[in-house]
Amino acid sequence: MTIAMTPMPIATQSPGRESGGAAVMEKAPERVRKPSPRYKVLLHNDPVNSMEYVVTTLRQVVPSLSEQDAIAVMLEAHNSGVGLVIVCDLEPAEFYCETLKGKGLSSSLEPES
Repeated sequence: MTIAMTPMPIATQSPGRESGGAAVMEKAPERVRKPSPRYKVLLHNDPVNSMEYVVTTLRQVVPSLSEQDAIAVMLEAHNSGVGLVIVCDLEPAEFYCETLKGKGLSSSLEPES
């Protein structure tokens, strides 16, 4: 007696599938993010306001400044004509600069280089 053997279909894998049936995700190329440009908030020497007022105002406007930092910025502006208040992104830098001006202090922005 002869038994006829019919060929069994060969299991094929679709692209992107492992033998366990899980999809293989190809990793997208990583995007390199450029850091946003940063700006210096500068305080200019002020012969009108008292040193105490300048220090108090700096601390109110830029909460991250400690009293010692605010004193150092004020003294730098007093002794050299300009003091570096903070370096940050454009939006907060504009806010700090304009708020200092609104409180009677002379301030400007400059790109960090």
